[in-house]
Amino acid sequence: MYKIMTPGPTQVAETVRTARSLPCTNPDLDETFVEFYRETCKTISRLLHTKYETLILGGEGILGLEAACASLTEPGDKVLVLDNGIYGKGFADFVSLYGGIPELYTVDNRNPINVTLLEEFLKKSHDYKYATLVHGDTPSGMRNDIASICPLLKRYGILTVVDSVSAMFGEEILVDDMQIDLLCGGSQKVVSAPPGLTFVTVSADAKKSINERKTPIASFYANLKVFEHYYEEKWFPYTMPISDIYGLRAAIDNIEADKDILERHAVIAAATRRAITEAGLCLYLESGFSNTVTVFEVPDGVTDKDILKAMKEHHGILLAGSFGYLAGKVIRIGHMGENANVSDMAEVFGALDKVFAELGVSLKTSLKETFISSLPESYRL
Repeated sequence: MYKIMTPGPTQVAETVRTARSLPCTNPDLDETFVEFYRETCKTISRLLHTKYETLILGGEGILGLEAACASLTEPGDKVLVLDNGIYGKGFADFVSLYGGIPELYTVDNRNPINVTLLEEFLKKSHDYKYATLVHGDTPSGMRNDIASICPLLKRYGILTVVDSVSAMFGEEILVDDMQIDLLCGGSQKVVSAPPGLTFVTVSADAKKSINERKTPIASFYANLKVFEHYYEEKWFPYTMPISDIYGLRAAIDNIEADKDILERHAVIAAATRRAITEAGLCLYLESGFSNTVTVFEVPDGVTDKDILKAMKEHHGILLAGSFGYLAGKVIRIGHMGENANVSDMAEVFGALDKVFAELGVSLKTSLKETFISSLPESYRL
């Protein structure tokens, strides 16, 4: 077995694995499961600080992103796609797929979206039904300031769709205060359940827009409206993956019990960045660093495959490269959820110290030693 230190999927706690092995009832007929599903949704809403409904969908995180766009988009709708990364730009595909007209606001992909410059743009151009935004861009490790951007968009009457699949629960999210209309998460990142589920919070404004559509939603599965009245009618639009949801609930319960989860992610991320930079390696980003994934450039003289292969074969640790315009250029370390602990991260850096020495890459300092010394005293091994 490999130690999975990728930016999702992550390691899975024993309590989650055990919950997934519970006896299954018939989720279509047993009303106790409807209650369990609803209580799980309400717990997610509470942890995300929203009074609005959360829906759990039977599919990987991308399903939530597509369902959000499918549910809002009608043919001819103009949609603002905030693009400073691979996933940000990718929203345009969903918008186009359902007949919308995506307009990209493309900016520097090494820094977060500048709110002041975005406001200058919106003063001149704000005729959009909704805008899409990535909170944490997994390929680059970018974190955008949703607390400032979403209220700005709402001031111009623009609904907000936020992809927080890789940031949710590792970064602070106050859905109602931040005025997020559709917030999308996934089971396999900070939540640390196996891949297979996505969940979406749905504001009153989003529901109103969906319900006032003039055309039907051009999908059944990627469709938030099909869950309407599921609880009152004790009926799901399709058979829910019951074992996955049992596991998700255990993972969500773990998050609720983990009172220091945000602080721990921030502390480990800061120590990770310091270890990398003091060793003489280069972070990909200039600013806007995520607390859930760190991305550094492949040093000269080696390839990403050299590093990843040695980590896997010599140390039993899985790290990740990236894709798109970052393919072959960077290495990604996932310090999210069950991965966000000092022991595992120290093991990663100890292994990287050895791998870089084997590959002939000279480091200015030990990654492991700098990581540990950068932690507050209470976090050190």
